[in-house]
Amino acid sequence: MAEIYRLRNKFKHYEWGSQTLIPEFLGVENKKSVPYAEMWMGNNKGAPSQVCLKGDRDSGVLEDLIKISGELPFLFKLLAVEKPLSIQALPNMEQARTGFKKEEESMLSMSAPTRNYKDDNHKPEIFCALSPVTLMAGFKESEKILESFNELLNVLPLLYEILEPALGMLKTGTLSQFFRMLFNISRLEQEYLCSFIREIDEEEIERTSHIISAAQWELIKKFARLYPSDPAILSPFYLNCVNLMPQQAVYIPAGVLHAYLSGFGLEVMANSDNVLRGGLTPKHVDIGELMNVLQFVPFIPEIITPPDGASSFCYNTPCREFLLFYVSGTQTFKKEGPAICIVIEGELKTGSLIFKKGDSFFIAKGGAAVSFEGNYALYAACPGE
Repeated sequence: MAEIYRLRNKFKHYEWGSQTLIPEFLGVENKKSVPYAEMWMGNNKGAPSQVCLKGDRDSGVLEDLIKISGELPFLFKLLAVEKPLSIQALPNMEQARTGFKKEEESMLSMSAPTRNYKDDNHKPEIFCALSPVTLMAGFKESEKILESFNELLNVLPLLYEILEPALGMLKTGTLSQFFRMLFNISRLEQEYLCSFIREIDEEEIERTSHIISAAQWELIKKFARLYPSDPAILSPFYLNCVNLMPQQAVYIPAGVLHAYLSGFGLEVMANSDNVLRGGLTPKHVDIGELMNVLQFVPFIPEIITPPDGASSFCYNTPCREFLLFYVSGTQTFKKEGPAICIVIEGELKTGSLIFKKGDSFFIAKGGAAVSFEGNYALYAACPGE
């Protein structure tokens, strides 16, 4: 049987996180009432995991995971989204290498807030819901974008002068020209835009809106309250809104503009911390570099849904760095590569070890099968095939 090690993981306390979702899932007390946004499982240098050498989580005998696992090609995360994340895109391999080299040569500190590239790796990712999740991902067709903006102008004709240059580009040019123009409006125009959106009359929306859904209006007004001078508040007009139910997942390739808006789930990605942000965040926004990595083509992400009642399922993606598996009930789990697992329900036994909801563990590389027993469900991240 392959060697199995209990994990001790680190957290990211970003302001968009939840004070309750991750602590309650792990069964720990949030004494300082801080937001828990992410728990990282892997050996990325941004928050590397450790293993408990004696199996007991309280044994105190710890070792860095990387000394047991070697370099892992993937990073596994637990995400709790209380407030919207930034709209962002992820670089492909060539873009990551070029961007990282440029910032290294400029002697930009790794901790600098303006740093875009923390490494030279690409970062495709899959997000799997543990609760109902809302996100935006991929550009809509130009015609649908125009329909939404035209309806917005019917409701708020005072925005015509601010938005018409960008819409003109969408009518006669390209998505990239539209996007660049939209994000080049002046600071004063940005403030006017957000102010008008915040003050719009609900009755007027109900009377005149036919294309823009109530959910879109709610998102846009929420964004305008949270980010009162950000043109990205209009992102629901040009990005697809996607709703996931538990066990459903979406794969986000490089170059796709997206944002996670609410919910609780798991994320697996290539082992990287690179991200290019375009708004809805107090963090560094670099529209120029974001434009360099974006794919300006319509894209609707496929929702991956396991069959009803499946006791095991593989969320296949085209990424060679990772695979995501769902496993429940008595199973034999066989992967030649290493794996990181997290229990999401119940309790399982493997060998002499018992893992409960919230526990995570590492299965060392080897051809031996691992047997799981008990009333449980877990997710496992492994290298791709």
